[in-house]
Amino acid sequence: MNRQAITTAGAPAALGPYSQAIVSGDLVFCAGQLGLDPVTAELADGVEAQADRALRNLAAVLDAAGCSFADVVKTTIFLADINDFAAVNAVYATFIVDPAPARSTFAVGSLPKGGRIEIEVIARRNG
Repeated sequence: MNRQAITTAGAPAALGPYSQAIVSGDLVFCAGQLGLDPVTAELADGVEAQADRALRNLAAVLDAAGCSFADVVKTTIFLADINDFAAVNAVYATFIVDPAPARSTFAVGSLPKGGRIEIEVIARRNG
């Protein structure tokens, strides 16, 4: 199996020993993105802003891998508070292309850096 790491300055650097994304065959596995600014590494203020920033970070990683949200087949969203579900959904809907990918959303005990949301995606590259 061939694996290629994807790295872009358009998203925050990995917080640990992992890649921003791995390409294997025609699949792109993006690591979870928090709502961190890629330059300052500071969290955006509020769950909507963090969701927007996390999705923009993912867009940069997808772009570096030769993809876009139109290529996403699976999304996983991790929430520090399940009560943020509706607010995150509203932001998420502005990025996602129909048909919407399969998705799971979970409430978790906590997220790195005190984030309120983390989002990861799997995409399929065409070509």
